[in-house]
Amino acid sequence: MCLLSRAVAAVAAPRIPLRLRGRGLAAAMSTAGPLKSVDYEVFGRVQGVCFRMYTEGEAKKIGVVGWVKNTSKGTVTGQVQGPEDKVNSMKSWLSKVGSPSSRIDRTDFSNEKTISKLEYSNFSIRY
Repeated sequence: MCLLSRAVAAVAAPRIPLRLRGRGLAAAMSTAGPLKSVDYEVFGRVQGVCFRMYTEGEAKKIGVVGWVKNTSKGTVTGQVQGPEDKVNSMKSWLSKVGSPSSRIDRTDFSNEKTISKLEYSNFSIRY
């Protein structure tokens, strides 16, 4: 885990408007139109480069929920849920941007579907 990067992310974390505090991201998205869910796996140099921390930060910035974790085979996997346009933005980031020191060779997306409600209330790193 990148302790310095985590501290930087905490300072740079997006602010939640007072009217949304206590309601969570799920409540803020409830009127944003159809919701999508997609699983992903990112291949390349994505471990040891703070990829999970940057993914969490980008997800919170975009406004999607879900999770991210390292796998034993050297990839990063997870799930993203939210309004379709925001999920698409996150898919693009996972395919083309990543953390500054990462190298994304490819990103596989699977189980993309429309959902009636979010299964998560935030975006988290799993261990």
